[in-house]
This record gives sequence, C-alpha cells and structure tokens, in this order.
Amino acid sequence: MAAGYVLGIDQSTQGTKLLLFDGTGAVAARTYRAHRQLVNDRGWVSHDMEEIYGNVIAGVRELLEKAGIAGKDIAALGISNQRETTAAWDNAGKPICPAIVWQCGRAAGIVEKIGRNPADAEKIRSCTGIPLSPFFPAAKMRWLLENTCRDVPPGELHLGTVDSYLVYRLTGGRVFATDASNASRTQLMELEQRRWSETICGIFGIPVDTLPKIIDSNGNFGETDMEGVLGCKVPIRCVMGDSHGALYGQRCHEAGMMKTTYGTGSSMMLNTGGQRVMSSHGLAASLAWSIDGVPSYVLEGNINYTGAVISWLKDDLELIRSVDEVNGLCEKANVQDTTVVVPAFTGLSAPYWENNVKAAILGMSRTTGKAELVKAAVESIAHQIADVYEAMRLDFGREIPVLRADGGPTKNQYLMQFTGDMTGAKIFVPGMEELSALGAAYLAGITAGVYDRDRVFENISWREYEAGPMSSGREARRLAWKEAVKAVLWKSSVC
Repeated sequence: MAAGYVLGIDQSTQGTKLLLFDGTGAVAARTYRAHRQLVNDRGWVSHDMEEIYGNVIAGVRELLEKAGIAGKDIAALGISNQRETTAAWDNAGKPICPAIVWQCGRAAGIVEKIGRNPADAEKIRSCTGIPLSPFFPAAKMRWLLENTCRDVPPGELHLGTVDSYLVYRLTGGRVFATDASNASRTQLMELEQRRWSETICGIFGIPVDTLPKIIDSNGNFGETDMEGVLGCKVPIRCVMGDSHGALYGQRCHEAGMMKTTYGTGSSMMLNTGGQRVMSSHGLAASLAWSIDGVPSYVLEGNINYTGAVISWLKDDLELIRSVDEVNGLCEKANVQDTTVVVPAFTGLSAPYWENNVKAAILGMSRTTGKAELVKAAVESIAHQIADVYEAMRLDFGREIPVLRADGGPTKNQYLMQFTGDMTGAKIFVPGMEELSALGAAYLAGITAGVYDRDRVFENISWREYEAGPMSSGREARRLAWKEAVKAVLWKSSVC
C-alpha cells in the first residue's frame, strides 16, 4: 500500500465538508463551510458557484492547518457532490449565472411542454431510467439555454453538474469531465451504454458539445494544487454524486443492499448489481457507479423534504430553537394524537411525482400541541422513507431486511426507531455522519493504492434499530399517512 493521506470533499446543498483521512482510513481532521441559499421572490433556488469554489479552496487551507500536514502528504483526493444542481460557465471557468439548485422547479414549464408528447416522455424514461421531471438537470439546462446563455459565443459554453464545474476549476480548465454516476442523474445519458444520448439531448435541445466527457467514477480527473494551497499537484482519483458516495461508503457493494441518506432531502438507493431494473412503481433507475469499466446499477427514490422538515420547524414555525429538542418533544407527545403532516412544500417526489400539490397538516384535535406537531413532522420523514421502501421491494421482487442510514437526522433516535417500525427493516446507522465524503475518499484511496478495499471499511461501526412496540400499529399508521397523501393529491386535482 502507498503511504499518505486522502482528502475527501463533499460539496452538498447547504455547504462543503472537507475531511482528511489517514493511511488507515480514519478521520484525521475535518472542517465545514456553509454557503448562501439564494431564493428569490418566485421561490427559485440558486447557488453562487464562485462562492462554493472559494469555500473549497479556503476549506482545504484550513484543513491542512488543523492537521499540521503539507500538501505533499496527500496521495489523492475524492469529490462527492450535490447532484442535480446545474451550472453554466465559460472557457475561463467563470459562471455565466447562478447555478440552479436541484430543489428548484423553475423548469416545470419545459417539462410540461415535452410531456405533451407521451412518446418523447417514454423515450426519455426508457433510455435514461428517469421519469420526466424538472428535478433533473436536462430541463434545467434547457431553461438556462433559453434564459441566461443565449448570448454565449459558440464553443464558450460549458453545462454540467457541480462535480464537473469543480473539476474544471481545480484543474485550471484542463479537464472537462463528469463521472458516470452524476451523468446518470442528468436525464441525458444512455444508462446502459454510459454515453450522452443524442436523441434525448435533441428532445431537450441540449448541444452535446456543451456537456462534459463521461468517465469512470474512479477515473483520472486530472491534478490540482488547489490554487497553490497544496504546493504540489495531487491527483483527483474519484468523483461521485453524494448519494452514490454514501452508498459506497455504507459498503452497499452487492445487489440487495440498500441505504438512505438523510440530508435536506433524501436519496434512497438499492444496489441491483450489474443489471438495471426498470421501475413500475415510481422509482428511477440509475448507475451506482462505474469502477474500472464495470457498472453497478441502482433503483433510487428521491424525497424533497426530510431533514428540511426539521429546518421548517425551527426556522419558519419557530417551534424549536435547536434540533436537539426534537427527540425529547417526540417522546413527550401524546401517542394517541392523529396529526399527520404531508411536507409537499415543492410537490411530492418519489414514488408520486406530483409537482403541483401543496403541503398540509391534517387530523389535528383540540389537544394537539407543539410536541404533537413536531412528532407528526418527524414521522412524515419516516413515512416518506417507507413509501419508497415499499416501492423498492415491489420492483426488486424480494425482501430487503436491512436499511442503512446516514446523515445528520440519523442522530434522532425517535426518527430511526419509527423508521424501523414503519418499514419492518433493521436500521443500521454508522458511527460517523459524513459517508458521502468517506465513500469518495475511500474509492480515491483504493484507486491510488493507499487503502486495501477489504480492510479499510473496518473503520466503520454501527448502531442497530429493530422494529419495536410501535410496529404493532404499523398498518393503521401507514393507512392514516396514505389517506393524508391521497387528500392532498385530490385537492391538487380539483384546484
């Protein structure tokens, strides 16, 4: 094994996490830098890519100072990223406009127009594995072309997701590439051939020459000195979408293994092995990764609001001052209360894919108080997880006994237990939160010869949750949730 540290960069929706892993795969230092959420009066959500890039560079400088090492001590780096967020930049790497964040639905009109031709919508789904939705970069790219990139000279425009922007900037424009996992989420890639589909790009009106080259997740993404911070060139040996990095970090390397990342929203992934499984229950088929030319596929369900529900309780309703209060309030709440929260603030994603529904609180009584409302909001996260879990079981055709979970909300023991109760699965929560950065760093380290693939994952310990007493009322609770969802869907259909 080669000596040295491995740098993991997880550029996520709320900020950038940077972790330094030593030669055994243990965390040697970590740092975090938040960035602004740019929301206008139309509810459009954007990110400043210059701010994000600056945070990466400043974060690396801080990390080296914390760890007391030099750039020459780093053998390789890996990047995981928020996936569907879409950027446009010129040859110099300058952003042409703010990036459109994955949550933003401003491209809904484009999707609606394309969807008027059912044959095109089915062609998109069968080729890319993804149902037509403004959630994905293809429609966002079309919106950028129509609204902000019209005056960019030919040959100057670059369109891509956050990973390809960072690689372009970090390598001084020498590498314009994305990995297969990120490409699979653009809704423009032929899933089985792992190349841009000229047909699908034509439907969306995306010039193929504006898109990055697709390479393996552990391919050669060039070298960087981080604007001189490292003092030497370090190879970028892994790029993966954040959920794919978490899947790899959770060691879900075989068919039938499943994980949920609890972030602002949630990505649930089920490894289906070397063959894609097309969903008939509202899920997407994507690539887990492509490593050394060998692809692994997943079924995936994306949920818009999970961790963001807790932020809503704190920042908007001001029912809590800190996320640390949530678990205690859930335990204190009346177990007989029938309140159900459906957090469809930007529509319902998997497995419903209804963009126009509104959030709702149903089933309150006169005795419903703060604790009961907090509990119902937290339970809404588990119910959405259970919806996707049920769809995955049906598509996969067999039981899924273990669900691995990662992300900040997994600290909430009530949420983890309730998730186990509503799914009937064992919930495994790792001893560290930053599984996306870990997965990307471990794959980079394995590729660079720093780590032994069979031994490095021994660094991770687990806490287990099994279905408990509340699981006896699972059917009634799940029915109440589904009736609430049905109510908001009905309300949308008649308005």
